[in-house]
Amino acid sequence: MKTLPPIALGTWSWGTGFAGGDTVFGNHLSDTQMAEVFTTAMSKGLNLWDTAAVYGMGNSEAALGSLVRQFSREDMILSTKFTPQIANEQSAQPVSDMLEASLVRLGVEEIDIYWIHNPLDVDKWTPGLIPLLQNGKVKRVGVSNHNLAQIRRANQILNASGYGISAVQNHYSLLYRVSEEAGILDYCRENNITFFAYMVLEQGALSGRYDSNNPMPAGSGRAESYNAVLPQIEKLTFAMKRMGAEKNASVAQIAIAWAIAKGTLPLIGATKVHHVLDAAGASEIQLCNEEIILLEQLATETGVDTRGSWEKPMV
Repeated sequence: MKTLPPIALGTWSWGTGFAGGDTVFGNHLSDTQMAEVFTTAMSKGLNLWDTAAVYGMGNSEAALGSLVRQFSREDMILSTKFTPQIANEQSAQPVSDMLEASLVRLGVEEIDIYWIHNPLDVDKWTPGLIPLLQNGKVKRVGVSNHNLAQIRRANQILNASGYGISAVQNHYSLLYRVSEEAGILDYCRENNITFFAYMVLEQGALSGRYDSNNPMPAGSGRAESYNAVLPQIEKLTFAMKRMGAEKNASVAQIAIAWAIAKGTLPLIGATKVHHVLDAAGASEIQLCNEEIILLEQLATETGVDTRGSWEKPMV
């Protein structure tokens, strides 16, 4: 098994169209921009790339695949997802079918981490991972957006065939610590499962780039979600800025360093070279217990709930 780097890079924002980066983030990335991000990341040892069949309905995987082909397969770790909501229910093997289409778009023979994206029906979809582990098309499996009971059930199903969950991928940030409160982080720690924390930067709200005077791009999904609450989180981001100044770090790097300090593997959306450089530098930053407690206290005081529309309650 390949060793995972301290940070993963996400390509949700690389796809266009339904559930793509243009509609969700207001992004319009050129091939040149994506290539610069990819090559910079690889040069920094950030070689774990996360995507999904549903991101831009294959567009994200295709964009990533065009760059993957330019590097040795051994030098990278690829992660993509089976999304039950877009599965072909008429197929005898819908999980395998979606994986095969992803492999074609990515231009590879196998996937390092394959996820069940959403917990539509754990007992129905989890067994579909077993033949993929058996035939070597998939090296490790994980579940995303699952609550603790669903994670346990998925693990039970896999354990019965001699396998198990290697990873959990949930929304986790200073502003959304529900996976911790629900005992999911503890379960992962006890069972040697890597917890991938996505939306650590809350789509930029915790990057220090946006505030009430400089809101997110109008017309994007993230502007609708976050612009109204930017005034409530300014005290937190100001404290992060002050903390960062003492460590020669950005606000975004403090958010990422916090997630690493909590024992998680942050999954950072990468659309610009500086996002990659921020991520690479964040893994070197150490936060002490007092700093972690302060950040979490200020985050709680914001009163902001950033649960996504796709997420079910965890507790």
